Amino acid sequence: MILEKGYDLRESFKILCTNINAAAVGTGLVATLFSTLGPGVIVMNAAKQGGLTDAQAVSWLLAIYGFGGLATMFVSLRYRIPLVVAYSIPGAILLGKLLARFPLNQAVGAYMVVGLVTLILTLTGAIKKVVEHIPVPVMLGMVGGVLLSFGVSLFSAAIKTPSIYGVMLVLFLVVMAFRKFSQKFPPIIVAMIVGAALLYYFGLIKPVAMSWQFAAPRLALPSFSLSAILNISVPLFFLVIGVQNIQAVGVLLAEGYTPPINAMYLIPSIGAFFNGFLGAHPAVTAGPSTAICSGPASGERKELRFIAAFSEGVFWFCFALLAKVAVDAVKLVPAEFTAVLTGLAMFDVFGSAFKGAFSGQFKSGAVVAFFVTITNLSILSVGAPFWAIVLGVLTSLLVERGDFKFFQNRKQAKAVTA
Repeated sequence: MILEKGYDLRESFKILCTNINAAAVGTGLVATLFSTLGPGVIVMNAAKQGGLTDAQAVSWLLAIYGFGGLATMFVSLRYRIPLVVAYSIPGAILLGKLLARFPLNQAVGAYMVVGLVTLILTLTGAIKKVVEHIPVPVMLGMVGGVLLSFGVSLFSAAIKTPSIYGVMLVLFLVVMAFRKFSQKFPPIIVAMIVGAALLYYFGLIKPVAMSWQFAAPRLALPSFSLSAILNISVPLFFLVIGVQNIQAVGVLLAEGYTPPINAMYLIPSIGAFFNGFLGAHPAVTAGPSTAICSGPASGERKELRFIAAFSEGVFWFCFALLAKVAVDAVKLVPAEFTAVLTGLAMFDVFGSAFKGAFSGQFKSGAVVAFFVTITNLSILSVGAPFWAIVLGVLTSLLVERGDFKFFQNRKQAKAVTA
C-alpha cells in the first residue's frame, strides 16, 4: 500500500475523547493563532495584490483552512502523531507577486500541475526514497534554522516589552519549574491568559468592526498555460517538496516520532486539487504548526500529543467557515502576542532540534544547513530551506563520507574480501 499503515479512526477518536486535556487543546489553540493571525492576512494581501475580488479571497481562505482542518484531523487520528496539514505561507507571498500576471483559471491549472506531479512522485515511491536518504542531522540543522526566528522573536518581544511579554516568559518558566502544578495548569495556557489580561490592562486590545457571515466557496475551473506552469508551478513545486513538507519530517524526527512520509506528501497532493477548484494554492504539511503541537507543551505523554494537532484541525475548520469574520478578529491583538505564544510553545522543540543536529554524525552538513537556512535567501525562486538540504548533504558527502552507511558498507565489504 502507498499510505503507511495506521490506526483505526474510531479507536483513535475514543482515545482522544478519553484523554482530552487542557495542555493539548490549549497548544492547538496557540498553533491556530500562529497560523491564522499573520498568515491569514498574508493570503488576503496576496489576493489583493493579485487583483482578486473579496469573494475570491474568502474562498481561498475557506479552501486552505477547510481542507487543512479536515486533513489534520484525519492524519492525527490515523497515525496518532501531532502532524498538521496546512498551506505554504511563502507560496502565498510568492503568488501575491505573480497572480496579477495571469488569469485566475491559469493559476488554478498551475496549482493542479503541482498536485499531479507530487502525487505521481509519491505513488512511485520516489519521494520516500529521497527523503529517507537525507541524513537526519542535516534535516534537523535546517529545522533549527527555520525555528531560530521564532526564538529570536520571543526574546526580542520579552526584552522590548517586559511588562507584558517579559512577564509571560518568566511566568512560563516558573510554572515549568513546578512539574506537578504544570501538569494541571499547562505553562502555555497560564502565559496566554495572563498575557491577554495584560494586553487588556494596557489598552492594547483594539476594537474591530466585524461582519458576521459564513464564508462562501467560489468555483474556479482550471486552464493550462505553459507560461503559468513555468512561473507558478515550478517554484511552488520546490516549496512543497523541498521546503515545507521536509520541515515537518525533520520536526517529527527531532521529537522522536516516525513520520509517515508517503502520507505527508500524498494527502497534501490530493488537497492541491480540492484547493484549486476553490481558487486556492496547494496544501502542504506544516513545519512550524507541527513543531508547536509535537513539543512537551502539548502534554507529558508523547503518544497523546496528536490531540493537540486534532484540536488545531477543529479550530482551523471553524476558522474556514468564518473566514471573513476571523480575518477581522485577528486584528484585535498585537502581532507580538502571537509571536511570543508561538516561541513559548516551541521552547522544548528548539533544544530537541539543535541536539539532534549537532551532537552526533554529519555535524558539518548540519552546520551548513543551519546557516544557509537562516540567510532566508531564495535562489531561482526556491527558498533557503531547500538549498540548505542540498548544500548540507553535499558538505557531508565532501567532508563526512564515513558517516554515510553506503561508504561504511563499502569499507566493510573491502575488509571482508581483503
